[in-house]
Amino acid sequence: MKSGPNDDVTLEGEVHRVTFQNIDTGFRIVQVKADGAKSAIAVIGNFPEVRAGSRVRVRGKRVVDEKYGEQIKAETVLELLPSTLKGMERYLGSGIVPGVGRGFAKRVVEHFGLSTMRVLDEQPERLGEVQGLGDRRAETIARHWKQHLQVRDVMVFLEAHGASGALATRIFKRYGTEASTIVSREPYRLAIEVTGVGFRTADKIAAGIGVLPNATERLQAGVLQALSDASEDGHTALPKEMLLERSLALLPRGDYQPEQDEIERAITALLLRGFLQPGIGNDGSDSVLSLRHLHAAEKRMAARMFEIAHAKANPLSGVDEAILRFERDKHVQLAPAQRAAIAAAAAHPVLLLTGGPGVGKTTIVRTLLALFKGANLTVRLAAPTGRAAKRLSESTQQEATTLHRLLEFEPRGARFLRNDARPIEGDVVIVDEASMIDVILGDALLQAVSPSTRFVLVGDVDQLPSVGPGAVLRDLLDSRLFSSVRLQQIFRQDEASLIVKNAHRINNGEMPQKGEGESDFFIIERKTPEEAKQTLLEVVCERIPKRFGLDPVNDIQVLTPMHKGAIGAQALNEELQARLNPHGKAIEAGFRQFRVGDKVMQLRNNYDKEVWNGDVGRITSFDEEEAKFEVSFDEGRIVSYETNAADELTLAYACTVHKSQGSEYSAVVIPVSTAHFVMLTRNLIYTAVTRGKRLVVLIADPRAMSLALAEKRRGERFTQLLPALLEGEQRGFATPAEA
Repeated sequence: MKSGPNDDVTLEGEVHRVTFQNIDTGFRIVQVKADGAKSAIAVIGNFPEVRAGSRVRVRGKRVVDEKYGEQIKAETVLELLPSTLKGMERYLGSGIVPGVGRGFAKRVVEHFGLSTMRVLDEQPERLGEVQGLGDRRAETIARHWKQHLQVRDVMVFLEAHGASGALATRIFKRYGTEASTIVSREPYRLAIEVTGVGFRTADKIAAGIGVLPNATERLQAGVLQALSDASEDGHTALPKEMLLERSLALLPRGDYQPEQDEIERAITALLLRGFLQPGIGNDGSDSVLSLRHLHAAEKRMAARMFEIAHAKANPLSGVDEAILRFERDKHVQLAPAQRAAIAAAAAHPVLLLTGGPGVGKTTIVRTLLALFKGANLTVRLAAPTGRAAKRLSESTQQEATTLHRLLEFEPRGARFLRNDARPIEGDVVIVDEASMIDVILGDALLQAVSPSTRFVLVGDVDQLPSVGPGAVLRDLLDSRLFSSVRLQQIFRQDEASLIVKNAHRINNGEMPQKGEGESDFFIIERKTPEEAKQTLLEVVCERIPKRFGLDPVNDIQVLTPMHKGAIGAQALNEELQARLNPHGKAIEAGFRQFRVGDKVMQLRNNYDKEVWNGDVGRITSFDEEEAKFEVSFDEGRIVSYETNAADELTLAYACTVHKSQGSEYSAVVIPVSTAHFVMLTRNLIYTAVTRGKRLVVLIADPRAMSLALAEKRRGERFTQLLPALLEGEQRGFATPAEA
């Protein structure tokens, strides 16, 4: 292959081996021997599945990797039928057709020779001629081969109209053999219905099939995409002016620039078709717009909250006796605000409990458990993440589960088995870390809570809001329609903690105090990202372990505002891996490299393995022959992974503050730099600081800290839950007294 680095190349050849593939993402590494070449070359990228023995046409760029040498970074990989007897035999025996292994493949090719592919395509009934195949197996093979041809035809169509191999795979996974028809008639459905496909990608395909830039369906799709993008930023609605602005920025193509009146007509049409819903803004105006499914979810949540709050529930008696018994047994004395919270939970079906660190939320939950147990009520405890559920279970000495497990999430159907027709079994549901609940999860939870069930939400409304859209806890509290308690007093056992004091200072917009000597809170000033990184590495790898006796891997967690950048999670993980685990046995998984001994984090819920998004563990072993490695999670639970499923994990020496929600660590080290400007807010720093139990170290540029402490409203979200609740109040629901 006579070409230089980054040159465009096209080659045809036979796939000799599939080195790595991830079925979910479409990322693959295959070895292809080009026609006339002496050896195979690695082809890497996202493209449809190909089999050993198949012929492929590869278009892409030649690259030279420092470690792996010459490769082709594929833009498209199109499967062709094999043309040699050996290739046909390998192709048919690769598992592409169920029921045909290497033995039967050899018989089929020996019988039909170079006509094998033509017979399969045009005369599959002739398979019965092959000795030992049998009519039933021949029919099965013919049926599967026909399905394979349909897949191949769809892939050819999609790639011909601008879809990358990875995108074609996702489109086919969503629509099956109907993909060609749907893409031809409604290309913008891709942006709404196919995971990972945005408007611009769908627009590229639409342009390829002749959709004009000012086409009605294109303008409407752009408006819907603008609202969908807003939901990624946490909004469930947008003021019309903001929606117009976002849509106008999204819809130019070539020389075409949309006019505002064109967008307004698109909005009007979407309202008439029911794809958009009007609503009430945070300022009381009536000019906000929501996507249909988010609007419906917030309406349902408001209705169910009223059902629960106004269900007939007998107030619990013996509250004072239960409190005295708890105080005596646990050797504590509850403060007036804590007693008020217990009384509110006894008197009302709903309690919203919020407050920062050290204010006694856990003590109240433990007292409530004693109260409910004394009343013979069954209590279910839950939290949004596995780590938060584990903490809740440890602090209460009672089983707690993730919300997904409580709701019996069924991954194949992507649905919750607990719902209004089959509610959660229990007299009381208590959910911790409620600030992490978004609209989608909150809707599912509330529909599964029977109106006769007591419902307690516990959280810190000043922390970062949920990663998904909405501000559920904030809106419920702001409505003032449900019994609520906000705890503010720091109790004696936490008064000596500078972590707790500084968390409250940060929450009030005040600069945290520097600790000295045996303090649990330190601030190290560094003005440039590079200085901050070098200091961070020294603090994590040397200074904290030496002074405090903490293990740099198990006990210390680096929390950073961003994933990318010089002091983002990705770069810091690479540096910390090199320093803390330089000699662990390497595990190659695509472009990722893990090592035995690495600290890793699960990136998404895996219900088969029973590991959850945010779970952290250590890689304990690697079997090269089996291409499997094992991870030890909390409590010594061992989970096995195949190397081609390694994208479920990431290095976890450092993680983003968002990823740390619901977790606690013995020590946290937090870089705060002006390089993080776009992410710097007061509640982000507050959330990071409140993750530390024994030690917090801020490595901060004073300018960046000042920016963060002054920025309180950047995280404001436009939602419709609060207006829906207030609308319910206007319809005549009584307002419980606030405790």
